[in-house]
Amino acid sequence: MSWSLPIFRVAGIQLRIHITFLLLIAWLAFGYYAQGGSAVAASRVIFVLLLFLCVVLHEFGHAFAAKAFGINTPDITLLPIGGVARLERMPEEPVQELIIAVAGPLVNVVIAAGLFVAGGSQALLNPATVEGGGLVAQLLTINILLVLFNLLPAFPMDGGRVLRALLATRMSYARATQVAATVGQGFAFVFGFVGLLFNPFLIFIALFVYIGASQEAALAQMKDVSRRFPVSSAMVREFRTLSENASLQEAVDALLATSQHDFPVVDETGNVAGLLTRHDLIAALRKNDPGLRVGDVMRRDIPTVTTGTRFEDAFRIMQECNCPAVPVLDRMKRLVGLLTPENVTELMMVQSAMPQRRVL
Repeated sequence: MSWSLPIFRVAGIQLRIHITFLLLIAWLAFGYYAQGGSAVAASRVIFVLLLFLCVVLHEFGHAFAAKAFGINTPDITLLPIGGVARLERMPEEPVQELIIAVAGPLVNVVIAAGLFVAGGSQALLNPATVEGGGLVAQLLTINILLVLFNLLPAFPMDGGRVLRALLATRMSYARATQVAATVGQGFAFVFGFVGLLFNPFLIFIALFVYIGASQEAALAQMKDVSRRFPVSSAMVREFRTLSENASLQEAVDALLATSQHDFPVVDETGNVAGLLTRHDLIAALRKNDPGLRVGDVMRRDIPTVTTGTRFEDAFRIMQECNCPAVPVLDRMKRLVGLLTPENVTELMMVQSAMPQRRVL
């Protein structure tokens, strides 16, 4: 995720903190300092940090549950609205998704139980201060609220994924996602209405839920299409390639003369040697080194797919390598196409315009 800073790595999972989260901490510290001085500001900031520690542990719960099914989590990003665990791929079976979705709230249940034993029960009904039992009680209350809120059947919260997993045992994955997304959008409208009357922050949550539900529905439709078509159905067949020895100026000319953002790089024998992305090209130009060639700045660890590879498998490969495009080879290992995320989007749009051929 852009604008995020790596903090540390745990069990192969990179924990990142978004710049907006740092801005939130600074804003809270300034506000509490203006109200009650440095002591109050420090105590409230510590409370917020402990709260987000609970959120991080929640996301690690999802990550470790996914790991049990062979699904890696490259990173977890801490945002002002919570944490986001980016799974390498979505689970294939509804039961797996159910377990992964429930694992996060279960972590908060365990935290809440520990805080209860630690003395949070004595001040639970009156958490008026942040010192002593008040801090423990507030953390206990927050973890209980996190469990209840996350289990609401609304995407992109855990409850929405639980609902989809249960529906997917009775209907197709795409149809289950559409139903769960509709429920999530309904909750978004409720949050927005309540926010207008009582708490404006709920309006922000409503937007987050609505957008998340819409994206999940679109991704499910995309996945449904990707399962039924091979890469050859919509790969880019007309594209430019660059040689390893090409200059950066030649790459710039190709970038400006075409609609391509990424260019397969071939060696002297015509085999794929790597991929030059627009991002890497711009970064290389900033170095102002006339001696740099395309082969010096291209990505060499780019996987390839064949014309018969399913879109679903190709997208998994793209996600695992974080590639913006993947070269497509034929049976003779010749470069014949280029696959980008826009390809499946266009194929999905075409299929959506042909309801008689759409399968849900």
